[in-house]
Amino acid sequence: MDEIISGNKVSLRLVTLEDCTQEYVSWLEDPEVNKYLETRWSKQTLETIKDFVSGIRNSSDSYLFAIIENQSRKHIGNIKIGPVNKNHSYADTSYFIGDKSSWGKGYATEAIRLVTGFGFEKLGLHRLQAGLYESNIGSERCLIKAGYSFEGCMKKQLKSDKGWEGHKFYGILREEWAKKENKN
Repeated sequence: MDEIISGNKVSLRLVTLEDCTQEYVSWLEDPEVNKYLETRWSKQTLETIKDFVSGIRNSSDSYLFAIIENQSRKHIGNIKIGPVNKNHSYADTSYFIGDKSSWGKGYATEAIRLVTGFGFEKLGLHRLQAGLYESNIGSERCLIKAGYSFEGCMKKQLKSDKGWEGHKFYGILREEWAKKENKN
């Protein structure tokens, strides 16, 4: 599957080994970018990201997409769907915008909408979900704008630079997605 999923501002395509550049490594090593990423707990190198990308590309239950800004055609971040739970027909979604000059422009929200459509329309999933640190207001806004609803919070589950934080969960069901899509 090498299709491109196109939106107004960004497009998604599967991440390739050619996307594993020093710039990608610098995103994951930047404390502002990785503040809410689990990758911050270990050293990131070209080898570690190539291993990660290869693993996802060889996986039958996860999809890692490059977020490409449409005007510049620049790779600005990634969004992942998976692992897919085939028994219960759901998957997690996670994402980051590594290119800080692309923050606050609606790219993450559109990428979430696009990957959500992929999950429901192409994979036939029943539900998608995402978790976030409770202080990650930007990510929370993106999920809400993309149609996800708050479902709960695990108190003081995640460790951050501020101490222990709640782990907030958001989700969307296929029927909720279909209603929103039919309104547009």
